[in-house]
Amino acid sequence: MGSIQRRLLPFVVPGLILAAWIQATQGADFVSQVLVPPQAVIDSFNELLATGELEQHLRASLGRLAIGFSIGAGLGVGFGILLARSALVAALTGPLFQAVRQVPSIAFLPMLILLLGVDEGFKLAIVAKATFFPVALATHDGVKGIAKGWLEVAALYRLSPWKVLVGLILPATVPPVLTGLRLGLMRAWIVLVAAELMAAENGIGQMMEMGRQMFRIDTVMVGVALTGLIGFALDQGFRLAERRLVRWKAA
Repeated sequence: MGSIQRRLLPFVVPGLILAAWIQATQGADFVSQVLVPPQAVIDSFNELLATGELEQHLRASLGRLAIGFSIGAGLGVGFGILLARSALVAALTGPLFQAVRQVPSIAFLPMLILLLGVDEGFKLAIVAKATFFPVALATHDGVKGIAKGWLEVAALYRLSPWKVLVGLILPATVPPVLTGLRLGLMRAWIVLVAAELMAAENGIGQMMEMGRQMFRIDTVMVGVALTGLIGFALDQGFRLAERRLVRWKAA
């Protein structure tokens, strides 16, 4: 198989789906309330873009994602290091951490709505929660994976905890932490859109919910497509960063 054919392979399945979609909307049994033609989705996208509504929703969703992800990632890295380095923290919080991380973030939506209402705090909290657990687990595993000899050398030279953290632990755990950040970001994006579907004044999820209520399937499909494309772009960006950091570490 030639290089050109390999490059075209990822487009085969999307192309077949698009062809089936077009064929389905041209059939005699086509129901516009259930499925709209691709051109209608493109027209809806252009309309939302021209009115500025799409930009407003995107800014709201990505802003919530950035803030909530930063909070959850920072707490996750800090807690993961403590969990790995402190026997007391591991004994006190380890079982609870392992139990709570098994609960899907979406299951916390009703409880958080009752506790925080439907304001911005609710969305930020659910994004931070979705980010926290993958990052904390990856950080914990990364710290546990550090060779004991390195830590023994640091103890021999009586390095301060701060120097051990900055000079040894953080550099040594970059690859696993970056993987945890990527997984946390993907989960955070998914749960954020779900939260916006339930309760929000704006955002991609709310745009889809309003489209559903108004029987605008074209608007809903614009939201679905954007959710997938943004998630894909974020994932690929982190994968690229991971590859570059791994090459840098190997060098």
